[in-house]
Amino acid sequence: MTAFEKVIVVTRKTPLEELVERFNTREQARFYIEHMGASFAEYQEAHDVYRCALQRVRAALPSGVRHQFVERSFLPNFTFGGGDLVVTLGQDGLVVNTAKYLSGQPLLAFNPDRQRIDGVLIPFPVEAAEGVLRRVLTGQFVHERICMAEATLNDGQRLVAVNDLFIGQRTHQSARYRLSLEGEQEDQSSSGIIVSTGAGSTGWWRSVLTGASCVMETFSGRSREMIAIREMYRFNREAVTLRFCVREPFISRTSSARLVIGSVELGQHLEITSLMPQNGVIFSDGIEEDYLPFNSGAIARIGVADQKVHLIVKVGG
Repeated sequence: MTAFEKVIVVTRKTPLEELVERFNTREQARFYIEHMGASFAEYQEAHDVYRCALQRVRAALPSGVRHQFVERSFLPNFTFGGGDLVVTLGQDGLVVNTAKYLSGQPLLAFNPDRQRIDGVLIPFPVEAAEGVLRRVLTGQFVHERICMAEATLNDGQRLVAVNDLFIGQRTHQSARYRLSLEGEQEDQSSSGIIVSTGAGSTGWWRSVLTGASCVMETFSGRSREMIAIREMYRFNREAVTLRFCVREPFISRTSSARLVIGSVELGQHLEITSLMPQNGVIFSDGIEEDYLPFNSGAIARIGVADQKVHLIVKVGG
């Protein structure tokens, strides 16, 4: 007997399908790619592997179980039911993008192409879909409650993130704001602020630490210590804590750089007051289209979200 009312499978278009949409036909897409000196065969191979994976998932769904396939672009207007099992077939980014639209539904992620996709948030290969789905549908699974970040503006707007939040300028101009945390406060000018969850610590957060440690290694010559720092990027994705870092802070008569890295624990909030007349934004998980305007007068409170990602990580029975 199934423990769920319905299975929702979230898919995404392949790069080849996106090319065909752009150039109208497959042959025109091929002409463009080959004219630019790239290999069209790589696009075709990745497409074929994904379509094969999709067929595996279809075949693995037990008969009699209600199911629906939803392409990623429809997620903003799709309503998930409380009794749904949500399945993703795609990159880690698809897991992240889907998770933001859920409200406690278990999320089961399959990796359709282990040769191309790292799968940091994807515990199961698509080849195991039949057995994994059978166990999950009868409630035989273990899930992690992955911490999410939340940005709330003083006008009531809200944005959540599975991996990270970026606060800064839409353009490459310096972002100007006032940063406050636990009684400390300073005006800053920088390339923006990254706030990371444990799930996101292997991504943008790691890149920030890598860049900073490489700079320090060059100037200090302390290679061993800097290599150790580079390996300290990861933290538990279930931990109810966030970490933030100010990118390229600039010191001037009106801006400081003391409060540039730290943690935001459960119950705490990083408060950021925009000093940018225009082009200020807060976006989540690297998706610039998914943003809140953050211009002069806006105050953002960044903290641990009540919402969690219920990611299935193990099946049993």
